[in-house]
Amino acid sequence: MFPDHDGTESVFNPFTSEEVSPPFSPHWEAKRRAAQALREMIDVLVTSDATTGEIDALAELMEAQTAALAARPRLRGLLAFLGDGKHGGHGEVNHELNALGGWSNPLSPQLNMWLKGDRAFGTVRCGYAYEGPPGFIHGGFVAAIFDQFLGMAQLAGKNPGMTGTLSVRYHRPTPLNTDLELTAQVQESVGRKTVVSGEMHADGILTASCECLFVRPTKPLLQMS
Repeated sequence: MFPDHDGTESVFNPFTSEEVSPPFSPHWEAKRRAAQALREMIDVLVTSDATTGEIDALAELMEAQTAALAARPRLRGLLAFLGDGKHGGHGEVNHELNALGGWSNPLSPQLNMWLKGDRAFGTVRCGYAYEGPPGFIHGGFVAAIFDQFLGMAQLAGKNPGMTGTLSVRYHRPTPLNTDLELTAQVQESVGRKTVVSGEMHADGILTASCECLFVRPTKPLLQMS
């Protein structure tokens, strides 16, 4: 959380502009660097044709580094980071650890999302680690990207909820290693339910579209764990 001009604290919102919000602390800055190094390593590993000996040597090095890091203190999950009190509020922590848009999560394809008026926009690029059909993104990752992106887009309706149903139409295969553009808008928001639709384009061509129903829970999400 960051202070407003009057000294009070406001909830961190990473979706106010296309520019990626900076890390909350030096800790997250270091984790972003490590996560990016791991993303690059994953991309190299899945495409590498190095010798078996070279891959074995890499595995030994990584196993040793993993064991050393595992011996240090750990916080397991979002609630643990929030409870620690040193890593920011829910917005900051989720911005770093989210599986699709977390900048400190090496599994994340770094989905960047922002709101402009009543519409949502996003960009993402998926490398070879996300391959399904040859040269194209696995359809499950396309659906996951939509789930996260439309989940953010529903904030424009000021009635956010959890995914109830997600319906994806695959118009054509979505290419790897291509900057994808996403758009979405709220179609309806009544009671506890919000319907959001979105599209994914590659080089200006529609590859997939989605409609999602979100349902506002009857109690705060953090109390459901």
